[in-house]
Amino acid sequence: MTRTAVINVVGLSESLLGPDTPFINAFRQRGALGRITPAFPAVTCTAQSNYLTGRTPAEHGIVGNGWYHRELAEVQFWKQSNHLVAGKKIWATLREADPSFTCAKLFWWFNMYSGADWSITPRPMYPADGRKLFDIYAWPYFIRDDIKRDLGEFPFPGFWGPAAGVDSSRFAADAVSRWIAESAKWIERKFTPTLNLVYLPHLDYNLQRLGPAIAPSPLSKEERAGERRQGTPNSTPLTPALSPLGRGEGEIIASDLRRIDAIVGDLLAFFEKQSVQVVLLSEYGISAVDTPIHLNRSFRERGWLTVKEELGCELLDAGASQVFAVADHQVAHVYVNDPALESAVRSLLESQPGVAEVWAAPEKRAHGIDHPRAGDLIAVARDRAWFTYYYWLEDRRAPDFARTVDIHRKPGYDPVELFLDPKIPLVKARIVWRLLQKRLGFRMLMDVVPLDASLVKGSHGNRPGNPAEWPVMITSRPELLPQLAIDSTAVFEVLGNHVMGTGR
Repeated sequence: MTRTAVINVVGLSESLLGPDTPFINAFRQRGALGRITPAFPAVTCTAQSNYLTGRTPAEHGIVGNGWYHRELAEVQFWKQSNHLVAGKKIWATLREADPSFTCAKLFWWFNMYSGADWSITPRPMYPADGRKLFDIYAWPYFIRDDIKRDLGEFPFPGFWGPAAGVDSSRFAADAVSRWIAESAKWIERKFTPTLNLVYLPHLDYNLQRLGPAIAPSPLSKEERAGERRQGTPNSTPLTPALSPLGRGEGEIIASDLRRIDAIVGDLLAFFEKQSVQVVLLSEYGISAVDTPIHLNRSFRERGWLTVKEELGCELLDAGASQVFAVADHQVAHVYVNDPALESAVRSLLESQPGVAEVWAAPEKRAHGIDHPRAGDLIAVARDRAWFTYYYWLEDRRAPDFARTVDIHRKPGYDPVELFLDPKIPLVKARIVWRLLQKRLGFRMLMDVVPLDASLVKGSHGNRPGNPAEWPVMITSRPELLPQLAIDSTAVFEVLGNHVMGTGR
C-alpha cells in the first residue's frame, strides 16, 4: 500500500485558485485537478459520508448535518457517533485488503467510534453544574493528554462562532487549521498511518460571512498601482451571479487564501519528506447569497407550526407541529406530520420566491436521498438564496439560544453565529463581562449573536450553476482521476486506488 494523506480544504473551489495560492497551484501543476460533482446536499456531513463510503444518502443515511428524529420528536444537529453512518467505510475496506493498514481521522465528522485507529475531534465537556469546558475527544484516550502537552490546548473558540477566522489577542485567525495541521504531523511522526485524513476549516468562515467573490491580492502589481481587476485570480470571468467584493472584504478573503495556502504548502513539504503522497480535496464550494428564506415563519402564519412558551421565549415543538422545516444552508427538509397537508405544503413551497425546486418521493429517489431520515418534502434554494431556521415572528420572543452559539440546541443550521450583533454597543466589552461572570462561577448567557439573516453573504448546499464553484480534488497522480468531473461517491474509489497503488 502507498501511504496517503487526504487534506480536506473546506470551501476550496477552482474559482479561488490564483495569485494567493502559489503552493496549491504548484501542486496542481505537478498533477491534475478534477471537479467533484457536489454531493446532495453539499454540506459537510453528507459530502464526507459520500466520500468515505462511496454511497449516497439513500444508503448511508446522512441526509444533512442534522435531521428530525421522528422517534424522539427532536431535531438534532452535529451528532458525532459514526454508528449513524451506514455502510462500510474506506478504512474497513482497505483493512480487509491488507490487515496491516491503519487510518488516522483528524477532525473529519462522525469521528467517534469510527473504527479508525487514531482520531481527534472537537468535544466540549459538560459538568453537572452547567459549565461548558472546551476540549477534544481522542481515540485512543491517551492521545488527548499527550497531544495537548505537545501542541497546547486546541483553540476551540476559533473552531466556530464570531471568533472563527478572526485575529484576536488569544489566537491568530488561522489558529484552528494550524493546530489541526500540526496534529497531522504529530500523528504521522508517532504512528505513520497508511491513510491520514486531515480537515482544514479556515476558508469556511469568511467565505460565509463575506461571500466568495475575490478582489485582487493586495500584493499584486495591479493592486499596488491602485487598479481593480474584473475577474477571479485564475482569469475566469465572474459569473453574472457574482460581483467583486469591496476592497476591505476582498483583502480579507485574499488573506485567508494566503493563510490556508501556507498551511497546505507546509503539509505538502512535510509529507513529501515522509514519502507520503497527498490528495487535496474539498467538500463543497461556497456561492454568494443575499436572500434568506424563512420557511418556518410561513408555516406558522398558516397555523401549521406549533410553538410553546417557556420563560417568555418561544420554542419550536416539532412533535406537535403539522409541518416544519429543518434548514441546512441551501436545503430544507420539510417534515409533514399531517399527510393530508402535503399537497398544500408543496404548493406553498413552490410559491416561495427563493425556492428553485421541491422534491417529493420520486425526486428524492432520483437524487439518491430517499431515506427515512429525509424530509417528506425537500426544498432546494435557487442561486443566491438560503434557508434560515427562524420560526418566531417577533425578535423579542426568540428563544434565548438564538442569540448564542449553540449548534446542538437550534433546530437548524445558523450561519449568523459567525457574527457579533452590531446593534449591541461595546459588544466586545459585553463578552469580557460575560467571561468574567463565568470565571466567578455565575450563570451567564453569551448573547452576542444577531438575529439578522441578511448579514450572511455566502452559502452552499445546492449545486452551483458555475462549475468553477464546485468542490475539487487535486492529485499528483492524474491517471487515477477517471475524468475531469467525478461524482462525489466516486471519491471513495479514487482514494482507495491511491492507497492500493493501483492504476499505475
